[in-house]
Amino acid sequence: MTIDEKSKEILSNLKSADPEFILEIIDKIRESGNRFIMAGLIDLLHETDLPEIKKSVLNLLSELKNKESVPVFIEAIKNEKYTGERKELVTCCWQNGLTYNEYLPVFIDLVIHEEFQIAFEAFTVIENMFGRVEDEIIDKEIVKVTDALKNATEQKAYLLNGLLAIIHDIPEEQEFND
Repeated sequence: MTIDEKSKEILSNLKSADPEFILEIIDKIRESGNRFIMAGLIDLLHETDLPEIKKSVLNLLSELKNKESVPVFIEAIKNEKYTGERKELVTCCWQNGLTYNEYLPVFIDLVIHEEFQIAFEAFTVIENMFGRVEDEIIDKEIVKVTDALKNATEQKAYLLNGLLAIIHDIPEEQEFND
């Protein structure tokens, strides 16, 4: 998939020096965003110091419903460039309700290796996860979690034990609570 002219223009506009203009562009993205634009939004989140722009970008990312954005989120979460935004990006993953079951190992690694706040957000993604996960992957992740428990702090042990309790019961379909 190649980037179209409209997306190039939007990405260019996100680099504007005018915060009000950027906020208008972010609102327009809500109507017609794609994975290329999302990568530009994550860059903007990383580069801006303006709280209102950060908030607007995070609100948009937490409302995304485009399945194409899942690999973009995962790429950004794994990218060291976005370490400062990792907690917010992981939070957006459970808020937007997209399917991340294919990336269960990524979120388990976050629970194991990241500081508690990021680990908690990653745990929440797993807790809200749905979709088929292969038994071999679950078995491998259980071994990883069990090994991590041996050296875990009390807080992390709480999360890791929680993972062991829920990892087998990831529902195949999204469950809605009324």
